[in-house]
Amino acid sequence: MARRSPGERALITGMTIDALGSGMYVPFSLVFFQRVTGLPLAVIGAVLTVAGLTGMALLPLAGAAVDRFGARRMQLFGYAVRGLGFVAYPFAGTLPAFAAVALFTATGDRAFPAIQQAVIGELVTGADRDRLNALARSLRNAGLGAGGLLASLIIGLAGDTGFTVAAWLNAVSFLVAALIVRRVPRRQPVETRRQARVGYRAVLADRPFLGLTAANFLIALGYSALSLLLPAYAVTVLHAPAATVGLLFAVNTALCAVAGVPMNRFARRIGRRTRVAASGAAVFALAFVGFVLLETARPSGVAVLLAALVATTALYTGGELLHSPAASTLAIEAAPAEARGRYLATYQLSWSLSATLAPSLFTALLALDGRLPWLVLAVSALIGAGLLVRLEPALAAGASPAVRPSGVLTGA
Repeated sequence: MARRSPGERALITGMTIDALGSGMYVPFSLVFFQRVTGLPLAVIGAVLTVAGLTGMALLPLAGAAVDRFGARRMQLFGYAVRGLGFVAYPFAGTLPAFAAVALFTATGDRAFPAIQQAVIGELVTGADRDRLNALARSLRNAGLGAGGLLASLIIGLAGDTGFTVAAWLNAVSFLVAALIVRRVPRRQPVETRRQARVGYRAVLADRPFLGLTAANFLIALGYSALSLLLPAYAVTVLHAPAATVGLLFAVNTALCAVAGVPMNRFARRIGRRTRVAASGAAVFALAFVGFVLLETARPSGVAVLLAALVATTALYTGGELLHSPAASTLAIEAAPAEARGRYLATYQLSWSLSATLAPSLFTALLALDGRLPWLVLAVSALIGAGLLVRLEPALAAGASPAVRPSGVLTGA
């Protein structure tokens, strides 16, 4: 059994509580905000889009704050911002109030993944980063699934009042997570104390890291397919029953929760993180081609179609489990300790930008041909995989899964 670093148990517990709370509103987000605020769905969607884009634009400031004040302190601040935002949502019945609260909360939501990665970078080194990233993804999926079930129960029992209860319970989850994460020891890397701080000019001059970020953007487009493209494709193109969407989400969530850590152990046999992440992207591409073939073959019978969709979704999930921990750890390893916040904020932009572009890209391609978005995603994932392999010499130190000191960038 792997030896845990001091504070690791507290960090994991905080992640789990955070995911449980988030799961209480993620599956119902638009309906959730409509019932809580009373505003039309179109207005809510527009406000959330603008708030998300603004939060993405503020990511560089969050990265600079991590380098200035420390990852652990900014993580606590992020939990507080998100918690206070959901405390305020039930009182945001007017458009200006809702916009202000949405902007406040989105700023914390967009910055939080980069901050959490910086905390992991400070807390553990080497192969422990892969393990902790895989565990974090498993716990997040388990928490999201459990939170969704809990919210369904609350809303079923309490009606519309249940949405307010869910909002406040989500707020409580963030604040409780913050109290627990306070036990994580503060770690200021030696490099940060001794060296001058590095600005974004150095990040933009770091071609290997920018290449890593670009590769992640190309692959990250596929992560939005499960929630945005697959439901529309399964129901409107393949004419599967509407309940299929819930089944496919359940398959993905269950596999991520159960198989994340075992898959991480298997990934170590592949070797370097660049190859593990590239292998995950290649499996993604194979799954996307599988969805193309489903429309081409048109399986006869609902049972056969459902079995094929479940199998292809399971393959998609395998790619996710291979790619995500390895890619996250590559970014942490490639970031010098004195600028880890800025580097990881830049890397997080690849996730945010892909999630922002995906809805319009998918719907436009789907309108032309049901197979076209999957083909584009397959090509994008393969290009990203090829770029990761090409970057391997420049990221040689961070690509190796062996335990090593953090904050070293080779070839940059």
